[in-house]
Amino acid sequence: MEPGARDATAGAPYVEASRVKKKNSKEDKQETLSPSEQTSAMKRLFGFEKEDISSWHRLVCLLNRPTDPASLGIFRFLFGMLMALDITQERGLSHLDYKYLDGAPVCRFPLFNFLKPLPMDWMFFVYFVMFLGAVGIMLGCFYRLACLMFISTYWYVFFLDKTTWNNHSYLYGLIGFQLTLMDANRYWSVDGLRKPRKRNAHVPLWNYTLLRTQIFIVYFIAGVKKLDADWVEGYSMKYLAHHWLFDPFKLILPVELISLMVVHGGGLILDLTAGYLLFFDATRPVAFFFVSYFHCMNSQLFSIGMFSYTMLATSPLFCYPDWPRRFFGRFPEFLQPILPFVSPAPIPSSSCVYPKPPSGSGEQQQEAHAAPKPTTPSFKHKFRAIFTILYIMEQFFLPYSHFITQGYNNWTNGLYGYSWDMMVHSRSHQHVKITYRDGVTGEMGYLNPGVFTQSRRWKDHGDMLKQYATCLSENLPHFNISDPEIYFDIWVSINDRFQQRIFDPRVDLVKADWSPFRPNSWLMPLLVDLSPWRTKFEEIEGSLDNQTEVVFIADFPGLYLENFVSEDLGNTSVQVLEGLVNVEIVDEKKNYSLQPGEKMQIPAGAYHKVYTVSEGPSCYMYIYVNTTEAELQRNFTKLSELQEKVRNGTETEPLPPELQPLITGLDDQDSDNSVIDPVVRLFLKRQKRMQEVKKRREASMIERFQRFASKKYYSIRRGFLMTAIALRNLAVGLPPIEQLTREVAFANMKEPETETNQEERLKDEVGHGEL
Repeated sequence: MEPGARDATAGAPYVEASRVKKKNSKEDKQETLSPSEQTSAMKRLFGFEKEDISSWHRLVCLLNRPTDPASLGIFRFLFGMLMALDITQERGLSHLDYKYLDGAPVCRFPLFNFLKPLPMDWMFFVYFVMFLGAVGIMLGCFYRLACLMFISTYWYVFFLDKTTWNNHSYLYGLIGFQLTLMDANRYWSVDGLRKPRKRNAHVPLWNYTLLRTQIFIVYFIAGVKKLDADWVEGYSMKYLAHHWLFDPFKLILPVELISLMVVHGGGLILDLTAGYLLFFDATRPVAFFFVSYFHCMNSQLFSIGMFSYTMLATSPLFCYPDWPRRFFGRFPEFLQPILPFVSPAPIPSSSCVYPKPPSGSGEQQQEAHAAPKPTTPSFKHKFRAIFTILYIMEQFFLPYSHFITQGYNNWTNGLYGYSWDMMVHSRSHQHVKITYRDGVTGEMGYLNPGVFTQSRRWKDHGDMLKQYATCLSENLPHFNISDPEIYFDIWVSINDRFQQRIFDPRVDLVKADWSPFRPNSWLMPLLVDLSPWRTKFEEIEGSLDNQTEVVFIADFPGLYLENFVSEDLGNTSVQVLEGLVNVEIVDEKKNYSLQPGEKMQIPAGAYHKVYTVSEGPSCYMYIYVNTTEAELQRNFTKLSELQEKVRNGTETEPLPPELQPLITGLDDQDSDNSVIDPVVRLFLKRQKRMQEVKKRREASMIERFQRFASKKYYSIRRGFLMTAIALRNLAVGLPPIEQLTREVAFANMKEPETETNQEERLKDEVGHGEL
């Protein structure tokens, strides 16, 4: 692909012949072209001349310049197809009834509190309309209506649940909105077959400008956000380096350097440069390779639905707009009827502004006769140019607009959707306690974290926590708790820092003030001054054996941590790293003062409190051994050795009845057999699961694909069957309960392997599943 006027000539009828001239040598070009016609360096690099942006009139003409619709049409098809798949998966069509729990007392987290989910059958109808819109976009069928169907339902579902927000879901909504305003149905569309004037018609350049700039912003701002010290120093995604995808790098680099240089350094460089490399002809092949490799890896590393494939679909937008014509032109002729257009030149469109054809004689004069009539920019052309500029400015501004919506700022800024700070922050939660107090009787009690909700994201966001507290205060009176006060004690570690409180546990969040435009007064500050301790953490963790665990805690003056040590943790101690603390053993009613470097044993099976009594924050660590787990592992080792001896014949003594399953195995009928030793039963079950994990990991590519396809089939199948049931209910009413039960049972049918949620049990067994 030669450097040239990226969009200046692509698709304009009166310059189609100029592509033939590219076959001539450079010397021939210099002889036949006058100095005014020779391509400047700026035009070769950017696709336009400096004069094209020298005045408002010229800028309007540039943004409305006729451009080949081919690349935009292919992207429209791919985006619609991916969104149709996304609706059944990440949007949740396949498990919609579990997601919204129609009629149950569920706490929800909409952007605006007046937004409520519709009754279940109507929610299925909303998703059905969204799906039809996505299919309509893909086919270019009743295109504008399809776009409106998609974005109206998509944004409704998006605003309905903040707990599902992420950057790529926000991006889908933006692209859907942009396509609604574009002429993306001018190529390879049903509308083109219905209306010849739309078939293969030019599109204005701003259609490409918006999409290209949007993707550039996604990459570039994501790179700028990765300049955060935590990312640069390698703390954000440390665990990724252990994934099997990075095994080739392990041949030449240790895991620590893979995390620092490949995961964090490579991600930073790619995001910062991808947009630039995709734009320029000379660097585009290199960008295609690295961007494609990056997104293919992400599809395996993260559960991000169609995002990786959507970003792959955007890459060709940076090529010349007529690339599909040249690409599909290489296919055999018998396939041409079902492939996108190859030979016809695009026809004029009222959406574009046509300049005067180049003056000259001979062949150039003939080209001028084939050119459309010159047009001058109308109001709609100027309005679209203004919209393009304002939209791009708004997209550059939004990721840094958190000084306006300060109520949504926590330790990280913003509404966690439009900032493009992807994967910069990782969190772990050590301790979550919800306390209620009856406003009338003064009685206090505790709630299970996550009661009345299926989400866990409320723990990190003040706006959600306020909504959750309000919802709890509305539900608890049904359980004889009047005028309840709700207190949250949430301990979080962000990017491997100390575990610390994120919100003030002394504030009743039911009555607490919250505004989207004011900072949260009950947000505790992140103790960034203690970040250098992370280096010491690595040294301490490296000095411990495999059975010893450690948790690092930081707390504020005047507060205390109330903790319970399980009896399984028979060897637990607390050691002070910084500040002063008092440790109270509740049952013994004794207090112990500890200074930096001092430690004490904590009794198991009892409550204790750790008070911070220093003027500044205190830092301490719990060191513990799960003695029950350690003993279980020792028993497993002995049973494994015994089983091996029996198999190879070195064990001559007969096994007692409680150990016989080591030879015969464990049947389903044996699950309730009281004669079998419980440790033996657990050992054999775990052994069986590990064998299944090994079998899955060693499966061939065909078996993996069959497993993947089967899982997707049953998921999509359930979504469509439940949708059909809901539409039938809306059309003719509910059937008898016995019939409805049979229909739902049929929709819930799964392949035998997944009947007992086999995959989730395997993940629990090995820790990280396929990771």
